[in-house]
Amino acid sequence: MYLTIQAIVLRVTDYNDRDALLTVLSRNHGKLTIKARGLRRKNSPLIAPCQLLAFAEFTLFEYKGQYTINEAHSLELFTALRRDLTKLSLGTYFAQVCDVISMEDLPNPELQSLLLNSLYGLSKLDLPEIFVKSVFEMRAACLAGYTPDLFGCHICGSQNPDRFDLSAGQLSCRGCGTAEHGIRMPVTAGMLEAMRYVCLCDPKRLFSFQIGNDTLERMSSLTESYLQTQLERGFSALDFYKSLLM
Repeated sequence: MYLTIQAIVLRVTDYNDRDALLTVLSRNHGKLTIKARGLRRKNSPLIAPCQLLAFAEFTLFEYKGQYTINEAHSLELFTALRRDLTKLSLGTYFAQVCDVISMEDLPNPELQSLLLNSLYGLSKLDLPEIFVKSVFEMRAACLAGYTPDLFGCHICGSQNPDRFDLSAGQLSCRGCGTAEHGIRMPVTAGMLEAMRYVCLCDPKRLFSFQIGNDTLERMSSLTESYLQTQLERGFSALDFYKSLLM
């Protein structure tokens, strides 16, 4: 049986001297593992559409639950992103996150759209990296099932909370916390407004808002910590990206 999908390459793993396994994220079939026969050969026609972060159309042959590429054509290679090591490492971090929070054969069209739009923002729109990173992290957390409660202190109900609990995903006031609570990070009204927008807005308008540089830096630190806390892991590509900024 043949299956045609449009998917982003999240990971490439050597299988043997000639072949490789791709982990891809498709719109209607979620995450799939597919074999690329001959990909490691020097002149393979699969090299371009099967590279990391490529968005391509794949025609797959399915047999006993295993997928093998029959044909592949590039749709978008994000060439500008590949010319910039910092942006490439950030895009790779996005792919690693999507790999972790997606599931095999479970459709997740909004996650694919988030990844595509984030890569497009870095490559085509030249949006600030820290902006794309923070927006991606917050929205990815929501899509993974960790939408935070961003409306009032969960203890006293105050509409002017100034702390965010990374473990609980809840707001509180400075004076409401106890030793039983997890790590709390400071939040400002501007941060909360931006975070609410990212969590609730139309996906097509995800990057269509303004935020000050100082607020953005604070928000980026929070969204990064929140996503890693909820997923209970770090990411090698994020570590590499941050090392390039030093």
